[in-house]
Amino acid sequence: MQIATWNVNSLGVRLPQVLDWLEANPVDVLGLQELKLADDKFPAQALAEAGWHAVWHGQKTYNGVALLSRMPMQDVVRNNPQFADEQSRLIAATLPLKTGTLRVINGYFPNGQAPDSDKFAYKMRWLEALRAWLPHELNQHRQLVLMGDMNITMDARDVWDPALEGSIHCTPQEREQLVQIMALGLHDSLRLFTQEPKVYSWWDYRDLAFRRNRGMRIDHLLISEALRPQATACAVDKAPRKNPRPSDHAPVVLTLGQPPAAA
Repeated sequence: MQIATWNVNSLGVRLPQVLDWLEANPVDVLGLQELKLADDKFPAQALAEAGWHAVWHGQKTYNGVALLSRMPMQDVVRNNPQFADEQSRLIAATLPLKTGTLRVINGYFPNGQAPDSDKFAYKMRWLEALRAWLPHELNQHRQLVLMGDMNITMDARDVWDPALEGSIHCTPQEREQLVQIMALGLHDSLRLFTQEPKVYSWWDYRDLAFRRNRGMRIDHLLISEALRPQATACAVDKAPRKNPRPSDHAPVVLTLGQPPAAA
């Protein structure tokens, strides 16, 4: 089973790229962020014709998240029920599997703009509310994936330039929030496996950043303890970043195998 996350930076613009990627990469679940579409503009029919079930939480011009799945999804939740939010940033759904249910939470975490800004304060409140809600989800679902564009680097390895340490995405406050979220019982799936140096998932459009590999790793798939033994691979697929008019993010793909047999 493969689960992927991808900030497409406008689904209206990049739907053909998403459909092409799905045809070439038959993942089972794909979380999309930054749809930049109102709910009534979501391309549900085109995705259904390609064989995908979809649930979404849109917003005109900004934000927006969706989950695509090969199988129908249940118990859909839009945004954090414990946090009043006008922005469409979170969607969760449950997938029935032979091994039990899988809960998938897909988020477009706030950017934060700058450490001394109102947007950064909102980001901190949003993260604290997520941390307060997640124990309920983990108690209900042993097999859980929290994924998306988290707009936070884990540590210095996720940043191309050491001079960026302490700036947005790389502040101690943001990273501590992520540490506390992971302390609930989640694991960084990419770091479960040996990686080459300088693995990033986002590159600025400016200054030939992608060609120079001047990026950050801010897109993550965090998995619960029950899924950890099933994880067999995790990697960033840089190929879509080479497309004409690409998103500034690349998909991150997690592969899960069958759970070990009971002793």
